[in-house]
This record gives sequence, C-alpha cells and structure tokens, in this order.
Amino acid sequence: MKKTNSKKIEEFIRVDHAGERGAVKIYEGQLLALKTICKDSKLEKTIEEMKVHELEHKNYFEAEIKKRDISPTKLLPLWDLLGVGLGFGSTILGRKAAMLCTASVEEVIDGHYKDQIDQLGSDEEELKNKIIKFRQDELHHKDVAYEKGATKKGLYSVLDKIIKTGSKAAIKISEKI
Repeated sequence: MKKTNSKKIEEFIRVDHAGERGAVKIYEGQLLALKTICKDSKLEKTIEEMKVHELEHKNYFEAEIKKRDISPTKLLPLWDLLGVGLGFGSTILGRKAAMLCTASVEEVIDGHYKDQIDQLGSDEEELKNKIIKFRQDELHHKDVAYEKGATKKGLYSVLDKIIKTGSKAAIKISEKI
C-alpha cells in the first residue's frame, strides 16, 4: 500500500484550493466584462456553466482545508485580484482571447492534476477520485473553449504563453506559501 506524504497532501490541497478559487475569480472577471462592456449573452451562458463546476471544486477543497486544518495560501487576496483582472482583461480583448484564457489555464491544470493523481497513494483514494473527476471537468472546459473560438494563432500564442507562465508560477508559489 503506497502511503502519501502528509506534507505533500497539504501542498496539493492548498494549491488546488487556490487554483479552483482562482478559476472562479477568472470567470467572475469574464462575466463582469460580458455584462458591462462586451455584451455576449451566449458566451456569458457558457462561462456561467463552467463557473458552476469551478465552484463545486473550490467548495470541496475549502472543506478539505477546514477538515484537515491546512493553512490556505497567504496570497489568496493577490490571486483573487489577478484572477478577476485576467478574466476581465482577456474578455475585453474579444471572444477568442476570453476562450484562450480558459483553454490555457485548463491545459496547465490538466498536467498539474495528472501529476497529483500519479503521486497519490491508496491512503488518499477519496481525494484521488475527486481530483480525477475535477480533471475531467477541466478537460471538458478546455474542449468547450476551443469549440467557442480559442486559438493560439498569431499574437494569441503570446497570450497563451503569458497565461501558462503565470499559472505555473502561481501553482509553485501557492504550494509553499
């Protein structure tokens, strides 16, 4: 029976909580832009649907933080601001940029969750199963984003790299702080 290091579990839950909360904030920023500046009711509906999954994920990790007495990242207020800013900013750039934001973040999260799944032992079966389910939700969001116009062509490739670099940095920092 493979047992998972408790410090590793704390890092997983801390960073996953921050990431899922960040995803909610990105969608909140996108919805703010869509309701005030960009006015795209179809895209608004799509984002609202994806936000429901992210709230489910965030609520699960919030409960785990409380249940296991884990300190959340100290940078939550900063991540909240950056998430709303990223969501709002990408959306005012247009539908392709808004959907690329989702696709880019989800591509990073896919790898991140896969790494966690591979490291979790049989002593953390419930957590592992939740992360497997959440990963499937994130892959679905990525697919929807591409269906709705995400692209990496031209200057969008630069935006993709910026979003992925920021997401990876936030993951590394949130694991530790």
